Order: sequence, then C-alpha cells, then structure tokens
Amino acid sequence: MPKDRLNKVSCNNYRCEIEVTLEILSGKWKALIIWNLNLHKSIRYNELRRLIPEITQKMLSQQLKDLEQNGLVNRIVYNEVPPRVEYSLTEIGEELIPILELMDKWGKLFVDNFKHS
Repeated sequence: MPKDRLNKVSCNNYRCEIEVTLEILSGKWKALIIWNLNLHKSIRYNELRRLIPEITQKMLSQQLKDLEQNGLVNRIVYNEVPPRVEYSLTEIGEELIPILELMDKWGKLFVDNFKHS
C-alpha cells in the first residue's frame, strides 16, 4: 500500500489535529532527536548518536528520515571527502519546541509528585 494512504494527514483520516501531532512525534526517539537538534542548532549524525547512546544506528537513520520527510528536519550534505552531513530543524520543526518545553516541565512535575506519593 502506498505510504501516503497510511498517512493520516494525506487522507484526512483523523479526528482532531492532536492526533496528527502525536503521529508525527510518535515513537520513543523523535521528540529526543528534535530536542537535541534544538539545543545544538546544527549537528552531525555521529554527534547526535553520542547524545542519544541508547538509539541504534538503524533507528536513528529511520527517525531522521521520517522527520525529514515530514518537513521537520533539514539534512545538508556537504560535497567534501569524507562526506559531511549535518541536521538542523526547519522553521516548522522549531515550532514544536514550546510544546516539548511544556512536556519537559510537566514530566518533571510528574516525576517529583510520583516520588512524594
């Protein structure tokens, strides 16, 4: 089945836009990748891999590809030997940062309350 038929945005198969946001950010790693790209503005693949050591190379590559296809991440390939590739957030990707900041704040409150209950 073509990928766009599985994508809720392209087929208008969603109940509300929150569902779209959750689909775009779904998975364990995408929010962490976006968070780190924001902190470092522009970063190479291996640097990103060092910042998230638990992620496999295959998973990081796939998640970056998905984020790039959704227009959240820029991938710039420099014509050098050896080749250099850098990743950064697009403008629409940067729009997610306030949401992630609120998620970070909420997570800290939740953990703090959980420890005291």
